[in-house]
Amino acid sequence: MAAIEERTNSDGSVTYRAKVRIKGHPVQTASFSRKTDARNWARDTEVAIRHGKFFVTAEARKHTLSEAVERYSAGKARELKDAHSRLRSLSRWVQDLGPYAMSEITTARVREVIEQYAAEPSRRGGLRNPATVNRHLAALSALMGQAVKWGWLESNPVTKVDKGKESRGRVRRLTNDERNRLMAECAGHPDLRLAVALSLTTGARYGEVMGLTWADIDLASCSAILQDSKNGERRAIPLVEPALSLLVARSKIRRLDTNRIFPGRVHPNNPIDLRQPWEQAIKRAGITDFRWHDMRHDFASNLAMSGATLFEIADAMGHKSVQMVKRYAHLSNAHKLATVERMVSKVFGSSS
Repeated sequence: MAAIEERTNSDGSVTYRAKVRIKGHPVQTASFSRKTDARNWARDTEVAIRHGKFFVTAEARKHTLSEAVERYSAGKARELKDAHSRLRSLSRWVQDLGPYAMSEITTARVREVIEQYAAEPSRRGGLRNPATVNRHLAALSALMGQAVKWGWLESNPVTKVDKGKESRGRVRRLTNDERNRLMAECAGHPDLRLAVALSLTTGARYGEVMGLTWADIDLASCSAILQDSKNGERRAIPLVEPALSLLVARSKIRRLDTNRIFPGRVHPNNPIDLRQPWEQAIKRAGITDFRWHDMRHDFASNLAMSGATLFEIADAMGHKSVQMVKRYAHLSNAHKLATVERMVSKVFGSSS
């Protein structure tokens, strides 16, 4: 039950101390300058304790968003494949909301911050696209979901924030001339040249390529194993030219202090960062609106235009279903037409 005590302070002011005592639960107390506030707090606290919600609410007031990110970074985040990008997003959330108590991270406040984030210019100029904004929001949602499991929150406030509508995935592929210019501009940087060759000929993601070790490579069978692919499974990829010859050449001069194919200059057990050399090569080659990940689309598009089925494209790219590769279906129309024409010619004979 609840009780209110009136106290006179040394300066003559009066405060009201509310005390809630319920069997089986620790005593809860709070002081207020107004008796009405003390009564309201006592009533709400008693109801919350009886319904098992008070202690979650108390934890939400006790911890800040910064503390939640710190705990998440030291624990759950380490299990994620996209830990780097997830933590980068969370560091931005700390900038915006770090000092706020978890109880103050309301749906309205999150919506306000994400709208401001969406209105900011991206690194390439122009507004951030909805997919980027949605991933940023998803990072906070994952954190808040974990906070619910910790008992720091009663519910996830992010779930009520509407996501931006994303466009159907873009397909940007290189022309043959662009591809030749790109490889020519990469020639002066051995790491970049090999990494780009692997991406263009295997469709592997940047992280998958940079994570390769010599233990993953079988030059005799012209294959490599991606140990930590995005879908969580190991998968084999074929090695073809020009990547194969570049790998053979590198195997003869490889560093012996690391097993990485792309070792960092200072820390050889970490992969080298090729983002800046990549941007410079793209600029020198005069190629616009083309990102590293677009080499994966280029690979899939070329497969489709060479007559590969959607199942074959999905398998080559490491997708478990064809749903993710349907965007490439239209590129194989010419091949389908030629196939049908051959069938018709064989079945019905020549029209002459």
